[in-house]
Amino acid sequence: MKIALIFPPFYLESLYNLPPLGLVNLATALKGHPHQVVVMDFVLAIRQGALKMGRALYDDCAEMILEQAPDVVGFSAQCTTYPCIIQISEGIKQRKPDTRIVLGGHNASFLDRETLERFPVIDAIVRGEGEVTFKELVTAYEEGKDETGITGVTFRHGKDIVRNRERELVPDLDKFPTPDYSFLPSFSQYRDACSLPRSIAIIEVGRGCPHQCIYCSESILWRRRTRTFSPSRLVSEMKNLHENHEAECFLLAYDQFTANRRFVESFCRKVIENELNHLPWYCISRLDSLDSSLLALMREAGCESMCYGIDSGSKKTLAFIRKNINHEILYSRVVETADQGIIPTLSFVIGFPEEERRDIDETLTLALRSGIVGNSNPLIQLPTVLPGTDLHIRYGKRLVRKADTYFALGLEFDGGKRLESDEELINADPMIFSSFYNLPCPGLPIEELNLIAQYFPLMVQLYPKSFLLLSLEYKESISGLFISWLKWAKGYLKREQITLSPKDCYLHFRDFVSELMIERGEPERRHLPEVLRYENVAIEVARSSGESRPFHIDLHHMKEFKPMADENAIVEEFDFDLPVIILDMKNGNFQESYYAEKTVLIFQQEGDILDVYEINPFVRDFLETCDGKTDLSAILRQLFTRHGGDMKEEDFFDSCAEGVKSLGEKGLIGI
Repeated sequence: MKIALIFPPFYLESLYNLPPLGLVNLATALKGHPHQVVVMDFVLAIRQGALKMGRALYDDCAEMILEQAPDVVGFSAQCTTYPCIIQISEGIKQRKPDTRIVLGGHNASFLDRETLERFPVIDAIVRGEGEVTFKELVTAYEEGKDETGITGVTFRHGKDIVRNRERELVPDLDKFPTPDYSFLPSFSQYRDACSLPRSIAIIEVGRGCPHQCIYCSESILWRRRTRTFSPSRLVSEMKNLHENHEAECFLLAYDQFTANRRFVESFCRKVIENELNHLPWYCISRLDSLDSSLLALMREAGCESMCYGIDSGSKKTLAFIRKNINHEILYSRVVETADQGIIPTLSFVIGFPEEERRDIDETLTLALRSGIVGNSNPLIQLPTVLPGTDLHIRYGKRLVRKADTYFALGLEFDGGKRLESDEELINADPMIFSSFYNLPCPGLPIEELNLIAQYFPLMVQLYPKSFLLLSLEYKESISGLFISWLKWAKGYLKREQITLSPKDCYLHFRDFVSELMIERGEPERRHLPEVLRYENVAIEVARSSGESRPFHIDLHHMKEFKPMADENAIVEEFDFDLPVIILDMKNGNFQESYYAEKTVLIFQQEGDILDVYEINPFVRDFLETCDGKTDLSAILRQLFTRHGGDMKEEDFFDSCAEGVKSLGEKGLIGI
């Protein structure tokens, strides 16, 4: 029997493309059986130009599938790609009606009966864990049998929809065969087609979640049970994918990666023992399931980045979504993570159906404070209403279409717009295509929530300190203040629609703040403009940062050395002690006033890290004189008259030697 496993078309430039692991698992499970299996990744085909976007896309997909002459076509069905799967299936049935079409995945598992009733082109749905179920299903087809008695399958029997009983979950995931990636092109082809810096492979670490969050289908699909592959199996898979399939880094797929400390420690130690810790990897974690020592071990094992699901800063919302987590540990955890050299991504959700403006503002405040605390990557999104979740069950009748949120994008195949046929399907059935819909909330209109989700991360990354101080100073709602800034920028830049870029912020946010101060009066927090200037200098140095150069100086020939100040570093004098003010803000202390105190700071960017040093007037004057043409002896003679005091000239030179060497080691001067 010939089987075609299909990853449906999807294109969103900001999302990198990864090989479809679920289909690879199914194909691997069928090896050794009398079946011919082909895996077709239409996402990759679009990226490589083998499949053209346009109104004929779905017909082209159907033709390409039928070129394989399959007896069974299996689709990996997720919420966003559900409309195109239906239409490609219709194209297949029109051309070859006896082809059996089977769906699997979260969306299909929870909408099995509704999908079969609504779309007669679909023959069967494999619910939940598919490796064993799908193998039994295609074997039955080959033997001339139907789906009767195969656990985990829903199918059409005449005019009736039959839902067989649930299949038991496989208790030991290691019993599944290791995914065979020979069914797909090499990882390097994915890398090149998507313009990625490295070849990325997904490794499935485990399945399941014990929690009961109102928006999550993962825990329901796996019946609130958790299972993991063994650390030995995972490390063996990493080794194989790196050595034989060109994988250069890994996405470890499992929301509960750090839930079991022993598991994480065992995995990390095995990675180190097998000398694979030069390969970077990314994972997902809760804030409350790790600490600094575990983070250090993870970093040693190669962890480069991790995602924390924060969700909300509102205690009321956290109770509503049933997320039992203390967000107060966010600040220390972000610092601990960044201190280990791991980049934290912080995920926030706004616009749950019971949220007031105050709840949304509390989440945005938490996001800003996380930006103040450390080097993190903020992600803000609206709730996605997934089938099977309590959000879908309890609030499905409230669904409206107001804004295409981030997780409703990817089907813009008709000149940047969705095909009319997709829109017709989506509009016809909100409950089946719920991920394309929104839930109203009393706090803010959906359109404003969507603007905040799109653009507020820029403020968290660029201006968290001054934006939060601005809100406190004028007792302004953070969400309201942000919408005012967006509308101001639209008018000031004479744009037809609201958009915002990092460049817009850098060039114009100061002007917005200046106008606000004229309108509302000079701030009592006299340090606010200085904090804003501090953040602007930080952006400026990041924009101009270049490659660091190694520094070496022979102390015996130091006087002949002609130092050149780092042209990318910026020296600024402030009217307040900014390091003290910022430390207070990191600790959650937002004082209304500080004594004026001149402070000289130097800003230096190296890679993703911003370093800010407080320097004394001598260092400032020294750096201003380092032009790469004047030797050190002449520079120090110039400075001696201003900074030598009662010292002898030779003693002054000697006292400067170590300081000059230190500046060089920090990259602030070079040759």
